[in-house]
Amino acid sequence: MHSAPPVAYPLGRSSFQACGLLGFWLAGAAVWVLCAIFAPGLSWRLWLLAGAVLVAGCAAAWGWRHSPLGLLRWDAQCWHWESLAYKAGTPVLALSVALDFQRVLLLRLENQDHARLWLWAERSAMPERWLDLRRAVYEHRRLSPLSVDARAQLLSA
Repeated sequence: MHSAPPVAYPLGRSSFQACGLLGFWLAGAAVWVLCAIFAPGLSWRLWLLAGAVLVAGCAAAWGWRHSPLGLLRWDAQCWHWESLAYKAGTPVLALSVALDFQRVLLLRLENQDHARLWLWAERSAMPERWLDLRRAVYEHRRLSPLSVDARAQLLSA
């Protein structure tokens, strides 16, 4: 069996994530509208709900706007994450797929300091390398898991 080829794939703001966040916000706004229509009067609870929907929408927009941007690189042995914060690239200790929608992946990365990063990968970012990324992600999962110490030794070598 052949190993997955080296691949570098751009990760950043996800339109899939943005649509999901917008959908949840619109659902909250719809609940507020229904409460406003069917509530006997404008009570403080209705205004509290309006404030909560507004704050949730602002927090979701801020979080999406400040999503990490960078490059996920597989060198056929190890994953590396390159971004503005990690210009030289930092080795990824663990990578796992949290969600797989075929054209969109939610990836969980963990570096040597055990800091976790959740990133969306979309086929539309680089369609010509999408299958290479998927092969690398799933080949990496197929390999027998190493202990944390063994992975750390492998990365430091």
